[in-house]
Amino acid sequence: MAEEIINRVANSKLITIDLEDFYLDGKRVVFDIKDWLFEGLLLREKEFRAHVKNHDWSLYTDSFVALSCSSDAIIPSWAYLLITAELTNFAKKVVIGNLELLETVIFNEVLFTLNIDEFENKPVIIKGCSNKPIPESAYTMLISKIQPIAKSIMYGEACSTVPLFKKK
Repeated sequence: MAEEIINRVANSKLITIDLEDFYLDGKRVVFDIKDWLFEGLLLREKEFRAHVKNHDWSLYTDSFVALSCSSDAIIPSWAYLLITAELTNFAKKVVIGNLELLETVIFNEVLFTLNIDEFENKPVIIKGCSNKPIPESAYTMLISKIQPIAKSIMYGEACSTVPLFKKK
């Protein structure tokens, strides 16, 4: 008779945190204002305001939007604010920057509200691999939040972890 195989990982008190579980659904969009500039370089207020007024902002309903300008133009702050004032009625989140900054801001807000009580005095594994675009900074935000209460923190998969922290 063969001896029963016991899954010690499944029976342990290890808690695995997968940041993919906190990834908010919604389309990510980079909104480049370059095409609304004269020759891609100069913001003319009257024409810019006309673009903002006539644009179909409903296209960004429930989206996360990163505002940027891919040309070397100097953009006054009010231009981004004018666009944001329109997008706020439709988009879930608007930032000035790229997609990585957008994801960082989203994860910052999600992790800020994370209830960490279940991690108190427990060994925690932060899952490493993901299929969604999780910014590296989300991992640093997470460890900063749970380290004060966790017993230990590891990174990777339960079968192969890298120790990061152990409470003394």
